[in-house]
Amino acid sequence: MSAHPLSQRIAGVLDLQPGAQAIEYDGRWFSWDQVRGAAHHIASVTAEYSGSPQIGMLLRNRPGHVAAFLGVLLAGGTVVTINPSRGDARTRDDVAALQLPLIVGEHGDLATLVGPQTPTLPISGLLDEADAGRRNAGVTARQDVAVRMLTSGTTGPPKRVDLSYDMLARSVMGSDPAGAPAPTELRRGVAIMNSPLVHIGGVFRVLQCVAEARPFVLLERFELNAWARAVRTHRPRAVSLVPAALRTVLHSDLPRADLDSIRAVTCGTAPLSADDADAFTEKYGIPVLTSYAATEFGGGVAGWTLADYQQYWRAKRGSVGRANPGAQLRVVDDAGAQLGPDQVGLLEVKPGQLGPSTRWIRTTDMARIDADGFVWIVGRADQAIIRGGFKVMPDDVRVALEGHPAVAGAAVIGRPDDRLGETPVAMVELRESASADADALVEFLRTRLARYEIPTDIAIVPTIPRTPSGKADLGAIRSFFAQSAPPADHAR
Repeated sequence: MSAHPLSQRIAGVLDLQPGAQAIEYDGRWFSWDQVRGAAHHIASVTAEYSGSPQIGMLLRNRPGHVAAFLGVLLAGGTVVTINPSRGDARTRDDVAALQLPLIVGEHGDLATLVGPQTPTLPISGLLDEADAGRRNAGVTARQDVAVRMLTSGTTGPPKRVDLSYDMLARSVMGSDPAGAPAPTELRRGVAIMNSPLVHIGGVFRVLQCVAEARPFVLLERFELNAWARAVRTHRPRAVSLVPAALRTVLHSDLPRADLDSIRAVTCGTAPLSADDADAFTEKYGIPVLTSYAATEFGGGVAGWTLADYQQYWRAKRGSVGRANPGAQLRVVDDAGAQLGPDQVGLLEVKPGQLGPSTRWIRTTDMARIDADGFVWIVGRADQAIIRGGFKVMPDDVRVALEGHPAVAGAAVIGRPDDRLGETPVAMVELRESASADADALVEFLRTRLARYEIPTDIAIVPTIPRTPSGKADLGAIRSFFAQSAPPADHAR
C-alpha cells in the first residue's frame, strides 16, 4: 500500500542530509539521522498494530517525542495525544478510558500514569540508540486520521478532535499535497518551536518545519531567557508567540537589539488586544500579525500578512486579518441567514485545509467582517455573561483590566448570582515588581466600562492557571471562584 503524501514528505526530508543538524534541545543538537532512526523504530512498532494502529503518546516537547510522533505518521498510523501535565489522576483516568493497544512516553510518565494492564513503550534515550533505525518501517492499513488531538478544554472538559492526513498535509504542504514539490536541500534558517506538541500549534509547527526541511530549536516550554537566547543565537526572521508569551516579552527588559533579526511576530490561540500589539511594535519595531485558528480546523483560517499589515493596520487594528488562501468565512444570525458587512453574528468557516467539498462549520465565536474581508472576533456566544438582563462579554472586561499598567494578564468568567443570574468575576496576575489591589483596579475600570461590566470580585493571584496552548484555564478559574464567597457587588 502506498504511503500518504504527508508520510512520504516526512520520509524524504529525513533522508535528505542525515548527518546535518535537525533539532536543538537544551544546548545539544540531534541529527536528522538520529531522528530518522528513532522514527523508523516507532514506525516498525506501529506497523505491528495494523489491526488498530492507534498509538497513545504522553507528549512533551522533547526530541524523542518528536521522533516518535513522526514515526507513527511514517507508518500511516494514528497518534492519540495525551497530556501528561493535566494532573496525575485526570491523566490516569484518560489513559484508562482510551483503552489503546500501546502508550508511548518517558519512563517516569509511563510508570506514574499508565496502569499495568496497558502495554507501554519507553522512548527515553531512543535517539541515542545507534541501531534504532535498522528495522524496516512497514506501512499499516493506512488510516484516514493522523492525530486524535486533545483540545485545550478552556470552556469545559477537553475533548479529542480527529485531524486527518489530508487536513494536516494541506496545512503544511499546500492545497495539492500530492503534487507539491518536495524540498531538495535543507533550509539554512533555524526556527524556534516553543508551542506545546500536545496542542495543535505545536503539531502544526513541527510538521511545517519537517515539511520545509527546516532545523529547529525545541523548547520544553516558553521561558523568557531560553527563548531570548535562541533568538540571539539563531536570528530567525519570524517567530510565533501566544499572547501570554508576547506580553512577557513586552514587559521584560530585553533590549531591542536582541530581537533585531525578527521581521514579524505571529500571534494566535487566544485574543490579543490591539493595544498590546501596538505596544510591542513600538518597543521593538516588529509588526505583530495576529491570526484566527482552531483545533477543529487543523490550523489557521484567517490572519494578517505583512503586506496587509503595512497597508491596513491603522485602519483595521484589532482585526485578526483576512481569510487565508482557500478558506471562506461568513457571519450569520441565529437562524443561519448570512449578515452583511460589519454586522455582528456567529462566525461560520470553510477551512481550506478540509478541502473544497467541506460544509460550513459554525463556531461559537461572535464576529463581524467588514467590506474588505477583515474579521473582528468580538467574543464567544457561549461565554456571554447575562447580568440582570445586560450582556457582558468577558473579553471586553479582560482587555480593560490588561490596560492597567500593573496587570500582566487577566481572565474573566461569569459566577452564578441569586438575584442577577450571573455577575462577572476576574482573576488577575500582576507584573513583576508591580502592585495594585482590587479596589484600585475597580476604580481604574470605572472610566473604561459600564457599571454592569465591572467585576464583582477581582482575585489577584501569583499565576493565572493556563492550558498548554497558553489560554486561561476557565475550568480551574471557575473552581477557584466557586470556593470563594461573593463579596459586595460594585455595581448594585
